[in-house]
Amino acid sequence: MMSIDSSTLKTFPATQHTNASPGQTKEKSHQCSECGKWFTSQCILQTHQRVHTGEKPFHCSVCGKSFSQQGSLRTHQRIHTGEKPYECSDCGKRFNQQGHLQLHQCIHTGEEPYYCSECGKSFSARGSLTKHQRIHTGEKPYHCLECGKKFRLSGALTKHQRIHTGEKPYQCSECGKCFTTQCKLQAHQRIHTGDKPYLCLECGKSFGTQGNLLKHQRIHTGEKPYHCSYCRKSFNHQVSLQKHQRIHTGEKPHSCLACGKRFRERHTLMVHQRIHTGERPYQCSKCDKSFKHQISLRIHQLIHTGEKPFSCSECGKGFRERGSLIVHQRIHSGEKPYPCSECGKTFRVSGSLIKHQRIHTGDKPYHCSECKKGFTTQCSLQNHLRSHTGETPHRCLECGKSFSTHGNLQIHQSIHNGEKPYHCSVCGKSFSQKGNLQTHQRVHTGEKPYQCTDCGKSFSQQGPFQIHQRIHTGEKPYQCLECGKSFRDRSSQKYHKRIHQRTNQ
Repeated sequence: MMSIDSSTLKTFPATQHTNASPGQTKEKSHQCSECGKWFTSQCILQTHQRVHTGEKPFHCSVCGKSFSQQGSLRTHQRIHTGEKPYECSDCGKRFNQQGHLQLHQCIHTGEEPYYCSECGKSFSARGSLTKHQRIHTGEKPYHCLECGKKFRLSGALTKHQRIHTGEKPYQCSECGKCFTTQCKLQAHQRIHTGDKPYLCLECGKSFGTQGNLLKHQRIHTGEKPYHCSYCRKSFNHQVSLQKHQRIHTGEKPHSCLACGKRFRERHTLMVHQRIHTGERPYQCSKCDKSFKHQISLRIHQLIHTGEKPFSCSECGKGFRERGSLIVHQRIHSGEKPYPCSECGKTFRVSGSLIKHQRIHTGDKPYHCSECKKGFTTQCSLQNHLRSHTGETPHRCLECGKSFSTHGNLQIHQSIHNGEKPYHCSVCGKSFSQKGNLQTHQRVHTGEKPYQCTDCGKSFSQQGPFQIHQRIHTGEKPYQCLECGKSFRDRSSQKYHKRIHQRTNQ
């Protein structure tokens, strides 16, 4: 810090004058050697020079803050004492600084003497005009030393720096929650008081903050002021635009600490983390079943109410979910928007495409814990597990016969009702199963899609192909419980069993 000595103070003849009234000429005979500015007295010059030296000799005894002028210290001390000596004669409101009173009085007089030369907007204070003009100039003089971000206002920089420091100086007296700004605290406190002072004149709905009211009003006006620079899509909230733009940039700023997976939105990360924590915060009041997602709970509750709010305009069938209706409507329209890039086959739902692609990749992500056999779908694994447990939960109401899968039950039921809905377009033969029709059609086309990689022999059906492959592998999975002899196919095992049956007779 520079010290002030007499060599820096220069006294000159009376050459500088103030705009005083006639007969009252004040000389400015004292010049600052740093910036050349003139002053009427040595005392004022000394005070001015503290701008250059940074000297702050006046200290607050309460908080230790320092000031370059004694008057600034006195004004500051009123924060601690609560003294507000300047009173508005119109409304009685009091202020701790005269300048604040003068600004306030402009509310009553309506005076706004400071005009913006760019847009003509007027202001009651010069400082407000200076801040406003930065909108036109783009000037952002306040820099964050941590991340380099720039701001137009010093207050905005102060608030931003709390992101880095973690400081939250404003605390709620009700619940103890802390906030970075007083505005956020005031908005939060309305949760406790229930106060909603901002009213929509269109529909009468009330809001706790002015910002929420402004966002809501865009529903009525249809205004979407935030435009995507990539695809020109418009949004009514800035945060919605920011989230959308991450689709184009690929940015995923929210990372899971458990598995490293990244997400575009914080909410999606929070939902994902429940996989690791096992948290299911949404509980059904009817059956106590819990869910990770609130929307999953809402859909589930429709099971209890029986409500199916989404109806198909073609056949009248009702659905609990809009997505289920959209998928169903593709049955009527014939739309199959998901094509396989390998073979060109198309599917109505994305899940069916994913399952189909495992045929090409050979991926079998679902494994049996008993025999380690792999399956392409979870449903196939569940059906297979019943071969170990012997469970047959699907029962025919006609004859009482039980089946391990619902599909096998439906196939069986066609025996009772005689229904054969699948017809061959070549010979007119009918079938109870779609798969049987497809296999039959190979008789006409001569197609044999299953080829042995060992000998090149081809087959029209997968079953005979699998049996044939056992010739090369030597596998004989069907064993006789009587003598231990093994066979490549089930029919050979059954034929062999008759030998023991005849012997036992």
